[in-house]
Amino acid sequence: MIQKLLIANRGEIAVRIIRACREMGIKTVAVYSRADADALHTLLADEAICIGPESSRDSYLNMEQILSAAVVMKADAIHPGFGFLSENSRFARMCSQCHIKFVGPDPDVISRMGNKAEARKTMMAAGIPVVPGSREPVREWQEGQREADRIGYPVMVKAALGGGGKGMRIVRDSKDFQSQFQMAQRETEAAFGDDNMYVEKYIENPRHVEFQILADEFGNVIHLGERDCSIQRRHQKLVEEAPCPAISEKQREIMGETAVRAAKAAGYENAGTIEFLLDKDGSFYFIEMNTRIQVEHGITEAVTGIDLIKEQLRIASGLPLAFRQEDVSIRGHAIECRINAENPARNFMPSPGTVTNLHFPGGNGVRIDSAVYNGYTVPPYYDSMILKLIVWASSREDAVRKMRSALGELVIEGIHTNLDFQYDILCSRDYEEGKVDTGFIESHFGQRTEKDARKSPV
Repeated sequence: MIQKLLIANRGEIAVRIIRACREMGIKTVAVYSRADADALHTLLADEAICIGPESSRDSYLNMEQILSAAVVMKADAIHPGFGFLSENSRFARMCSQCHIKFVGPDPDVISRMGNKAEARKTMMAAGIPVVPGSREPVREWQEGQREADRIGYPVMVKAALGGGGKGMRIVRDSKDFQSQFQMAQRETEAAFGDDNMYVEKYIENPRHVEFQILADEFGNVIHLGERDCSIQRRHQKLVEEAPCPAISEKQREIMGETAVRAAKAAGYENAGTIEFLLDKDGSFYFIEMNTRIQVEHGITEAVTGIDLIKEQLRIASGLPLAFRQEDVSIRGHAIECRINAENPARNFMPSPGTVTNLHFPGGNGVRIDSAVYNGYTVPPYYDSMILKLIVWASSREDAVRKMRSALGELVIEGIHTNLDFQYDILCSRDYEEGKVDTGFIESHFGQRTEKDARKSPV
């Protein structure tokens, strides 16, 4: 087993990993920037080491500094969490060269699946259904337009590398293609240092359904059911639930088997996610594979009873999966709301600052994943997500009610948050009835103005 784990991340995911390690008897090392000297992950870990100034580029993205910290602290493994270096194949390869176990898949797999065009080719070769699109990366807008004309409008222009909604544009007409392609390409190059793009058919308002995968080094691959992540704003997920209320048990079986085949085709090891678009006619298409733990992994844990972080650490330690596909059962329903430090009344502008009053809800089936505490100052340098609120109940109807109750009890003062906005989503009649798709926020809240937007307390 891993003896000492360095966590190359911050915030709630670092805290989550530390807690799993405590239960497994694994020592932990936190890395922190100067802005995070008093952060919860820094305080909870067995040991902590500063890796640089406030900027992510100089701290949490500084590969050499993180590896030096691991060597100095005698860590034998590194968990990257999500974001930052979690899907960086160069970092994973450097860990191997330093004889430090990277908790995740092989660097070549990260590289191949992280490149969306390469991932598509891998899936097509394995017979996995993919959204119609370009087979090779595209760098020139003229080439991209030829692909778009072949596929048929509307199309989506996407970054071949990266994610998080950056470098993505919907193009509905050929006359707009050049400008939209070039804007997406500039954003891609700025965010990921790469200008390779690809073009695919844009499916109007599908559901975004992803399957959780676990795979060990002995070739055993299973799925843990699906999550519906359709409630998104600008391609950023806001509300997730498990299982998806729109698919039957038979369709779940088909999509799950397809996800397992996709992971095997990739030569995958550790925890990962196969992401699909689910069309209104029931057709589904592979869009990408996330080669890391997901933000929303907690709802899968809630409905399966399986601790995904512990399984990651077991797999990284060279142990086989402790269960087979037939051992996995989905029980009840879980929902997650991402609470961000941002102001919906000002176009979701980030809202750093000091938390002056904090109250977490509780009760059976309520879980909080957070690194926030009373008096904590949310820094302006990192992602705005500060808390994940997760509920579980025996049915979707009860889970929706429980989430409304928990959101109503949650208090965060001193900064703006999207707490009330989340409450409005949960109170929507269409959400209550499970009528959601990736265009839900735009269709239900797109006309919201600063005057009528509800504000979090300050």
